[in-house]
This record gives sequence, structure tokens and C-alpha cells, in this order.
Amino acid sequence: MLDFVFAVDDAVTWHMTNLSKNRSHYSFLKFFGPKKISTIQGYGAGIYYNTLVPCNGRMIKYGVISTDALIEDLFHWKTLYVAGRLQKPVKILAQNENSRLQAALVSNLKSAVIASFLMLPESFSEEDLYLQIAGLSYSGDFRMIIGEDRFKVQNIVKPNIAHFQKLYSTILQGCPQVVYKHQLGRLEIDKSPEGQFTQLMALPKTLQQKITALVNPPGKNRDVEEILLQVAHDPDCGYLVHQGISAIVRSSSVVQSAKTILTAGAKKSVIYSLKKLYKMAKGELKKPS
Repeated sequence: MLDFVFAVDDAVTWHMTNLSKNRSHYSFLKFFGPKKISTIQGYGAGIYYNTLVPCNGRMIKYGVISTDALIEDLFHWKTLYVAGRLQKPVKILAQNENSRLQAALVSNLKSAVIASFLMLPESFSEEDLYLQIAGLSYSGDFRMIIGEDRFKVQNIVKPNIAHFQKLYSTILQGCPQVVYKHQLGRLEIDKSPEGQFTQLMALPKTLQQKITALVNPPGKNRDVEEILLQVAHDPDCGYLVHQGISAIVRSSSVVQSAKTILTAGAKKSVIYSLKKLYKMAKGELKKPS
């Protein structure tokens, strides 16, 4: 099923127009009108999905997110829901000249690289890096336990190494903390406390907050920089980064999944869930022994 995301400047007007043209795409919420739909869109990951929509002989789903909410997620990883999708190779069908959005898209890719560096060893392959990046938005997602193919990340990365290289090669070549041996497909990074501190300070704001909440005991009033310096010296630094990412994803995925029951309707929700379970079962059958 093709997955589209539309970033729109005015969600109410967009839904109003779409309701007049494609009313059948919506669940019972269409009876509440575009304002209520836009309000519901704002919960969870800030995206409203219409799923199992027939289009030109195949099924699609499409999500609608406000441009401002998308930019915030790309810069700060507030939910990592759409930002996570955009850390993987995607086809951008149309793009306006919003310079802030352009900067946010690049910032999101740089953040994905830095977070992955912190969780990887000193030396690793390009494939290891892309597997780590592709897995960021699934960390902490309860659907990876039941409802998703457990080999989803590998299935995304392995056939698309060239697309990941195209997406990330410029960032890797311009990163001062990595030795990028492009011909060998290997990378080496600075794992010193000083190097890790520099990387931690460059992480998105929400992730920094989640990491500091894990380390800083209640009642202590230390600033973020002091806490991240402590984390940089911690042997479990990579694990703490992973836990911080999981906390972001867990929260948004639970609310977004609950919201799907409203936005898709009961019948479509059941069909969609069964399709997910079928894909998961197929993945288990293909699991190497």
C-alpha cells in the first residue's frame, strides 16, 4: 500500500476541500466537519490519516499534517512520527519554496546520523549505519511487538542501500567527527567523551530532554549541558540515547494508533490491523532458522 503524506499550511481549508471532493475517504468523522477533523488531527503525532483508499487500481493511505507541525517534528523530534519516515528514502512529489521547511528536512537527516553515531561502536559499516537510522522511528513502538513484520527495518534497508547512500553521503562527507571510507563502505567515529558530548549537544531538543530526565534525579536542578556532559562520560551513553528515542516514539505511537480507530472507522481499522498481522506472520515464516 502506497503511503502519502501531505504537508498543508491550512488544515481546515484543506479538509473542507477534500470533504467536498472525496467524502468517502473519511470515517464517520466527516459528519463533524473540517474544524473538528483538524482538531483531531492535532492529537498524537499531529497527522490525520485516511487509509485503505482505492486509487488507480491499488490501495493507498494518506496523512495530512500542518507545515508548522512537520517543521517542529523535523527540528525537535517532538514525536518522530513523520520525521522518522523522512529519515528513509522517500519520493517528494511536490515541494514549495519554504526555506524553513528545507532547512528542517536537512536538520532531521543530520540528527538521525548523530543519534545513530552515539549508539554505534567506533567502527561500523555503512549498512550498519543505515539499519540504525531506519530503526530510530521504530524504537519503543509497541506495534513492533505485535502488528509489524519484525524484519521490517532490514527489508527497508537492504534493497535500498544505494538510495540511503544518495540521501546521506553529503552529510557524512561533511561531518568532521567521522572518517568516511566510501570505497570500503566503512566509517569510524570519535567515541571519546569530548566527541560524544559534541554529538549530544547537537541532538534535537526533545531527545535531549528525554535523556536528561533519565539521568537527572527528581529535585536536582541541573542544566542540560551539565547533565549531557555526565552522559558523555557514561559507558551506557548509547543505551541512554536509545531509551530517550524509545520514550518519544512510544508516546506518539500509542496515541496515534488509538486515533486511527476514529480516523479510519471500526471496519477499516480491523481490516488494516489484519493486514498488518498477516505481514508479520509472513515475516516470521521467512525467518532464517
